[in-house]
Amino acid sequence: MKNYIRIARPDHWIKNIFIIPGIAVGFLLADRLPVPELLFRFVIGFFATCMIASANYVINEWLDAEFDRFHPTKKYRPVVSENMKFGLVMTEYVVLAVIGLAASLLINKGFFITEVWLLVMGIIYNVKPLRTKDIPFLDVISESVNNMIRLLLGWFIVTDSSVPPGSILLGYWMGGAFLMGIKRFAEYRMIGDPKTAGLYRKSFASYTERTLLCSSMFYAFCSTFCMGLFLVKYRIEYVLVMPFLFLLFVYYLYIAFKDDSAVQKPEKLYKEKKLMVFVILIVVICVILTVVDIPALKLFQEPFLIEI
Repeated sequence: MKNYIRIARPDHWIKNIFIIPGIAVGFLLADRLPVPELLFRFVIGFFATCMIASANYVINEWLDAEFDRFHPTKKYRPVVSENMKFGLVMTEYVVLAVIGLAASLLINKGFFITEVWLLVMGIIYNVKPLRTKDIPFLDVISESVNNMIRLLLGWFIVTDSSVPPGSILLGYWMGGAFLMGIKRFAEYRMIGDPKTAGLYRKSFASYTERTLLCSSMFYAFCSTFCMGLFLVKYRIEYVLVMPFLFLLFVYYLYIAFKDDSAVQKPEKLYKEKKLMVFVILIVVICVILTVVDIPALKLFQEPFLIEI
């Protein structure tokens, strides 16, 4: 039983904190819920998302077993090293999916549909004939869609009468693509042999360190551009946080060069103390800029020329 719990990866549930920015954006732009109701929805919504994510992890572990045996550490995963039963694994997948979808119905229709989307993305990413994780660049783009989905889930916890602006959705998606691209880069470097890397992950057969780095920088530029559009349009004060956001991207890339970097295992990023302090600093700055108006910044929203 312990092995079946392990393949659901409960230690990865921490990733679902990415729904919190969606709640923050919804709280900023949409109708505000009473705090008790918001907390209730958050608890139920977080639980539902964890169940759906675990369902996706279960099929990921099962379908990746033949490839994970070529990875230095993943070859010790229970599906690879233990005699697990296909029937029990599929039963676990169905149970987790049903629990997650049933819980999501307690929020609203928008939240439920988005959870269905998250579940479907797990199939698209892992299951043939699509299995986008085997296709270079599309593997990163398709998996990072889950980042945008989590933003939507947070938004729908607050309201289902509207959807977030497209700029923040695209920015969040591309931000996730950057994180995933850098994860691929760190994994590729750690394996150290292109042939072995290609056996572990088919998309790696077409990657190089250079293409992974360049594509990750492209995702970062797209993310910060879209985020900038959102900030200028909806809350100009947030422009002041952009330099800190740029530094966050750069520092994340920096730690990817460490041996056995935590970037390969995002659920372990809490061990990067400096990174966590920096993230907390950005959150604090955002909170301050949410309640403090700076009229002088409105100047940047109006076209003007300086006459000489």
